[in-house]
Amino acid sequence: MTVMHTQDELTIAIGELARDFDITTRAIRFYEEQGLLHPVREGQQRIYYAKDRVRLKLILRGKRLGFSLAEIKTLFAMYDTNPSSAVQLATMLDLTKQKRDTLQQQLHDIQMLISELDEVESRCREELDELNATAKLNGE
Repeated sequence: MTVMHTQDELTIAIGELARDFDITTRAIRFYEEQGLLHPVREGQQRIYYAKDRVRLKLILRGKRLGFSLAEIKTLFAMYDTNPSSAVQLATMLDLTKQKRDTLQQQLHDIQMLISELDEVESRCREELDELNATAKLNGE
C-alpha cells in the first residue's frame, strides 16, 4: 500500500515493492541484509522511498547482467560517495568488459560442445544405419 510520509514524500510498503518487481518480500529483506537497500523502519514496518525503488531496479538489472551482489554493492558505494564519479563509470566499464569477456568464452565453449555433440550424434546415426543394413541383409 502506498502511503504519504510526513514530509509529503511518496513511500512504498515492502509488499507493493515486491509485487511491482515480481519478487518476494524475502528477497527484498535479503538485499537489505546485504546492505543494498536501506528502508526506514517505523516499528516493525519497513518504509521504502523512490530511491529504494530505483536501487532495487538496478540490483535486479545488475543480477540479470551477471553482476554479483558484491559488485553491485561496490558500485552503489561509489555512487553514494560521489554521484557524478568518473571512477564509478570507469569501474562499471571495467566490470562490463569482464562480464562480456566471460560470456564470450562461455559462448565459445558452448559452441565447441555443440559441435562435439553433433559429431557424436552423426557417428551414432552412421553406426545405427550400418547395424540396420546388416540386419536386413541377414534377414533379421
